[in-house]
Amino acid sequence: MTDSAWGRPVKARRWRRGDGGPTGASLLPWLLMGLGALSHLVTGEAPNPLIGGLGLLAFNSLYIAIVFRAFDRRRREAPATWVLLAALGAVAFALAIGYGRAWLLLLPLLGLAVGAVVRRGRLLPLIAFPLVAAAGAVTLWKDDWGSIGVVYGTFISVLVTASLLTLDETVRELRATREELARTAVEKERLRFSRDLHDLLGHTLSVIVVKSEAARRLAPRDLDAALAQVADIESVGRQALTEIREAVTGYREGSLATELDRARDALSSAGIEPVVRRSGPLLEPQTEALLSWVVRESATNAVRHSGASRCEIDLSGTADRVRLTVTDDGRGPAAGTPGSGLRGLRERVTAAGGTLDSGPAPRGGFRVTAELPVETPVPHEGEPTE
Repeated sequence: MTDSAWGRPVKARRWRRGDGGPTGASLLPWLLMGLGALSHLVTGEAPNPLIGGLGLLAFNSLYIAIVFRAFDRRRREAPATWVLLAALGAVAFALAIGYGRAWLLLLPLLGLAVGAVVRRGRLLPLIAFPLVAAAGAVTLWKDDWGSIGVVYGTFISVLVTASLLTLDETVRELRATREELARTAVEKERLRFSRDLHDLLGHTLSVIVVKSEAARRLAPRDLDAALAQVADIESVGRQALTEIREAVTGYREGSLATELDRARDALSSAGIEPVVRRSGPLLEPQTEALLSWVVRESATNAVRHSGASRCEIDLSGTADRVRLTVTDDGRGPAAGTPGSGLRGLRERVTAAGGTLDSGPAPRGGFRVTAELPVETPVPHEGEPTE
């Protein structure tokens, strides 16, 4: 994908810290829940204070490492994060069992870390409910019913943290998708405009060049005929301005009858005998528009490249399919090698459920054949073309 204005590559937006969403620092204030355990150590009420201090230091260090890893999806899903989470759980339960009441608040902190890492999926209940059950068993063992709120706090910390962070992540993904869709829409509109401009100007400028050459040749011997060619150039130019305005606004609908008349006039001006045959059912506007582009591009190629003396345009169809064939008797495939115009048309016809083939005609010259269903679905105007 490219930037719609300058053609530079566009990369999908990656979420950055500091863009308004929560980060690992958002979960650090909850460490204040461990002040009760620290107070228990400082006042000398805890047995084996050295072991308790080292355990509290280990718990805090593991908690900080985990919550910062939890906001980077790649690091969050890495095996190292799960190892750290298992170590945090072991330290939390060891301290809660070893020291009792004041240390039980480490279990809700463990719940916060679990919720930040697991977040969504089937794994969350498989971890959350055993964790809450284990917290309930340890709480009842060490403090009977006095700290039953710890069990509730552990349960809430797991589920609420997981839910809020999952919601935040989903909102971020939706916002990124919306921005990507907006960029894609702009890019498709740019491609539509460049494609239509190519098709419009390629044909129009070819006609203007041919008629200008005719006027230059006629001027010395037939001024009236030369002025007629000049009048045609003016008419073609005015029509081109109208079509370009329609292309800019995206509302251009091709009229097949009008396009056949223009092709006949352009071919005649270039000294190519036009033969136009049309039969078959009435067509939907979308089908006519696509076939109009094929007629325009094929006639332009015949005028500019073929050196032909005759060009046949044959439109026929059944109740289900319509077939357009444009054949000239020019220099053959070397002169009519498909360019970006025919490649773009092939993509548009294929997107509408049809086919477009181009190549040497059986009896020499060059042939373009397009087939479409009579009821053509609306083509995607922004479909990229080569």
